[in-house]
Amino acid sequence: MGDTDPQPVYTSFFGVMGATSAVVFSALGAAYGTAKSGTGIAAMSVMRPDLIMKSIIPVVMAGILAIYGLVVAVLIAGALEDPATSDYTIFKSFIHLGAGLSVGLAGLASGFAIGIVGDAGVRGTAQQPKLYVGMILILIFAEVLGLYGLIIALILTGRA
Repeated sequence: MGDTDPQPVYTSFFGVMGATSAVVFSALGAAYGTAKSGTGIAAMSVMRPDLIMKSIIPVVMAGILAIYGLVVAVLIAGALEDPATSDYTIFKSFIHLGAGLSVGLAGLASGFAIGIVGDAGVRGTAQQPKLYVGMILILIFAEVLGLYGLIIALILTGRA
């Protein structure tokens, strides 16, 4: 198929699924990270209420994952066009699907890691404050997994 050939009617479907995947999977990762870390903060704050604000970092880091998905979804949605009246090809549509899945699934995996590390980290920090720096470093490594997905998604959307 060349660029002048008519595109299938389902061409836009894959682009829309890319935008949907970006938001849904990133939000799932952010929600899991927030919920898992939040339960750890709630349990820890019974004994050490003075550490609540210091322990909120995993929740903030999990929330950033949803922003990654939102950014990519907006980029994809801005590029969507009717394939019957434009040059929106099946190739571009698959690129958008790949970009959405890239940021979405990376955000999901990152959210799982942030949730588990955040839960154990804030509970451990309540008992031994010297663990705080180590927890933050591990959280950074967990967050960067989502950032890798964002970078790949941005590269892909730039090629479409």
